[in-house]
Amino acid sequence: MLACVSVPFAVLAEPRRQQILELLRQRPRLVGELTDELGLSQPGVSKHLRVLREAGLVGVRHDAQRRWYELRLEPLRELDTWLHPYRVLWNRALDDLEEHLDTMPEG
Repeated sequence: MLACVSVPFAVLAEPRRQQILELLRQRPRLVGELTDELGLSQPGVSKHLRVLREAGLVGVRHDAQRRWYELRLEPLRELDTWLHPYRVLWNRALDDLEEHLDTMPEG
């Protein structure tokens, strides 16, 4: 499973790809819309979309001459599942810290 999650992590490390996913989280979009929103060239946006598609994070739907790009949730669910045990550890550590701070005298 580690290999399964390492690809999305590597892909998501790029800030522009994060921005694209955030825009696609809101709704499917055309390349032109992404280009306008991000202030990037069409080839630049297309390059990022290709990487996101290859990682399985983005899908494309053809509608006549237009291509709608949309977020694919399954890889993100897999990441969330993989991260769950670590989230539990963090929550436990934060609860312990809160308990410690609550027992400290004010001053």
